[in-house]
Amino acid sequence: MNSRPRPEGRPVITERPAGRAVELKSPREIEALKRSGKLAAGLLNAVCAEVRAGVATEDLDDLAARWIKERGAQPAFLNYHGFPKTICVSVNNEVVHGIPGPRKIREGDIVSVDVGLFCEGWCGDTARTIPVGEIDPAARQLLEVSERSLREAIAAARAGQRLGDVSNAMQSVAEAAGYNVVRSYGGHGIGRAMHEDPHVPCLGRPGTGLRLEPGLVLALEVMVNAGTEKVTHLPDGWTVLTADGSLSAHFEHMVAVTGSGTEILTEV
Repeated sequence: MNSRPRPEGRPVITERPAGRAVELKSPREIEALKRSGKLAAGLLNAVCAEVRAGVATEDLDDLAARWIKERGAQPAFLNYHGFPKTICVSVNNEVVHGIPGPRKIREGDIVSVDVGLFCEGWCGDTARTIPVGEIDPAARQLLEVSERSLREAIAAARAGQRLGDVSNAMQSVAEAAGYNVVRSYGGHGIGRAMHEDPHVPCLGRPGTGLRLEPGLVLALEVMVNAGTEKVTHLPDGWTVLTADGSLSAHFEHMVAVTGSGTEILTEV
């Protein structure tokens, strides 16, 4: 995935294989990303409020498209490498990248809603998985553990820590509960492009990887499977499924590493 060119003099982290640089954002740019993040959070809340039994996933996509247009923003997912819709809606054993369509949501489902937009040229990207009505206790535990996994990753994303500390926080919480994190997808840097370096896996070893510095902005994503970590794909080429049909949960927040801590950018 391509990231935008770095203007001359921009601070970067070069502690990477082959000397690849990770761009740091200025306080002014972080404020711009906070605006896009808050707008994305508002969109996520609006879509999640309409998730209920009997609603087609394409109805949620239509709502998102209108919501973004009414606020003068632009969808980040639509036509991205050919993705055909405005948001991703993944149900039950769908891990991520579910394409909205005529499928109707049912009582007892768990539904991942993943949204992205551009506001003033900056990307906002956030996701959560929610229950539909009364769900199985095992499914509720999966949601609780997955959300806690993301919270622990955010707490670990502090200046001076390593990227492996962040990834290990996700992995440790999930595995302690008997679950598995997805190996083949993860979070990412974010800015004027939706996907920037570094890649942030859902698993890692403490004390390894990139050292975090103030100005680093990340979209932290955790994907937790109730069963195997292995995944497969639908013929549409986008929808990712658990290989064994087990449930999966997905949560995402954008965060900025600052000199005084970690700031979540995708909260309203």
